[in-house]
Amino acid sequence: MTKQAFFQMNSIFISILIEAMPFVLLGVFISGIIQIFITEQMVSKFIPKNRFLSVLYGTFIGALFPACECGIIPIVRRLILKGVPLHMGIAFMLTGPVINPIVLFSTYVAFGNNWDIMLYRGGLAIIVSIIVGLIISFQYNSQQLLEKKTLDVHNHDLIGEPHFFQKLLGALQHAVDEFFSVGKYLIIGAFIAAAMQTFIKTSTLLAIGQNEVSSSAVMMGLAFILSLCSEADAFIASSFTSTFSTGSIVAFLVYGPMIDIKNMLMMLDAFKKKFVFTLIAYITILVLIGSLLI
Repeated sequence: MTKQAFFQMNSIFISILIEAMPFVLLGVFISGIIQIFITEQMVSKFIPKNRFLSVLYGTFIGALFPACECGIIPIVRRLILKGVPLHMGIAFMLTGPVINPIVLFSTYVAFGNNWDIMLYRGGLAIIVSIIVGLIISFQYNSQQLLEKKTLDVHNHDLIGEPHFFQKLLGALQHAVDEFFSVGKYLIIGAFIAAAMQTFIKTSTLLAIGQNEVSSSAVMMGLAFILSLCSEADAFIASSFTSTFSTGSIVAFLVYGPMIDIKNMLMMLDAFKKKFVFTLIAYITILVLIGSLLI
């Protein structure tokens, strides 16, 4: 490795961490709040019994959470531990980083105040989320998927009913534990993404994407490699508008927030490997087909 390549990789690594870290911190803090303040009884009250309605609920509630793809995984894991069905949690995980107002607005601005790309991005993300959620609802059971170590929930045995500040302290303690659990995967993922960005030339990828299928596949691969936060990826995607089709640009904007190096490692830590790779396969196929239809 040359000195120039080393400094380039180091710069990319730091920039990825700076982008992702605030949202990981937000995610683990929300996870801590859920653990301490939200009970299983509260969760059961707002979950629709019908599987289709629960997938819809999980899909659209993502609009309320300004979390990126790496920060949302601790939230989803904690919700599932509290009793949220797996298919609803996964639907939320897939759309949360895409259809929240911050991401949609940044997409609108990045493409010159154009509604088209923003609507295509949000629409395709919603469709993929609903289809994947429904497939999972028939194929998998929540308790079969979570690794045993993620089921270890700390119990804070306090005398009497804990005060608000005691609960808040407990939430912060859980947030710290969660951060050290997922933080190492953020660092590893950022390092791998930085190395791949340094040594895989973008010109090589551009040369491959000469037709509709390959261009969408290349942009999805690029989204996976770059591992950008969804709040900023639209500005990178807009630089490819003169080179790639609208469909492939949308594939980049939808696939990256759902699957990249960072959140794949975090998912592998939270769920069984077979489920994670099956989920990746479903998302890849559906995003590719959707991009070809645009």
